[in-house]
Amino acid sequence: MKFSEIYTNFRMAGVAFAAILLSACEYDGNPNKLDDVNPADYAGKVDGYSSSDEIYPNNLIAYWSFDDTKNELVSGTAPTASANDRFVEGGVRGKALDLNAGWVYFAQQFENFKTDNLKSFTISHWVQIENNGSKRTMTFQLARPGMFNGNINIALNTNAFPASDVENLKIQPTFNTIGGGMQDNINTQRDNPGDANYVPYITPRIGADRWVHIVVTYDGTSGTFNIWSNGIKAGAFSSRGVGNNLFNAFEPSEIIIGSNYNGIPGKEVNEDTNFAPMTGRIDEIRVFDVPLPDAHIRSLYNLGLVNQ
Repeated sequence: MKFSEIYTNFRMAGVAFAAILLSACEYDGNPNKLDDVNPADYAGKVDGYSSSDEIYPNNLIAYWSFDDTKNELVSGTAPTASANDRFVEGGVRGKALDLNAGWVYFAQQFENFKTDNLKSFTISHWVQIENNGSKRTMTFQLARPGMFNGNINIALNTNAFPASDVENLKIQPTFNTIGGGMQDNINTQRDNPGDANYVPYITPRIGADRWVHIVVTYDGTSGTFNIWSNGIKAGAFSSRGVGNNLFNAFEPSEIIIGSNYNGIPGKEVNEDTNFAPMTGRIDEIRVFDVPLPDAHIRSLYNLGLVNQ
């Protein structure tokens, strides 16, 4: 056989082998043979959800919608007392609770907030609030009878800036620890730009007509305590430690929305006047018994933006 014939045959065999190789290595865009996705199934959805109700429903342990009711809807529990409150249109979903130096108080022990049932948590709520330059605001408290500080205290430092300031809001939640102490986090600047531990100051814009989404999460395994503001992680001191620094839901506990005991006539526990009953609006309080993943916190925010 002539050399030219050998070369031609070899070349043709190489082309055939390359074709087989390319066919064998062709990328399969659906290696797990999953069903095709129908875009129509996701029309009108946000992050794949039709409603905030679809986010971790099996871990939702308390919920206040404030749609013409102050009842906690998971347990169906009605408040013991309330003051200076009304329902108003224009909530994040449906109506909202409007407080004019007001509060809502639940005196009973909720089963889902007992010590053995609550080790980790997420508390999500929307508020319309203004600074006042003089008094702090407690939006939600898992209170301890007769004690100033509750197991969980979502405090807004509305005293830190004058009422004219709509650019800044200090958020400073706290929790009680197994050892009887208290841990907190706050959306403040930590260290200086360029330092390894630098955390910028993150704050929402506020005002009487502006809804702000505030979330706190706590992981009872790692002791991580986070603040979220409008879908952005905002706290500067999230690592709160383990051991005796872990959260503890002491019993008995009660629930106060918009105040602490010192703002409820007849329930005062000391002379502290740093807090005043809430003036503003609150809506869609959701409590979960897990720290929600970051993406789901952002989804709660995004869903709220479109009233879902």
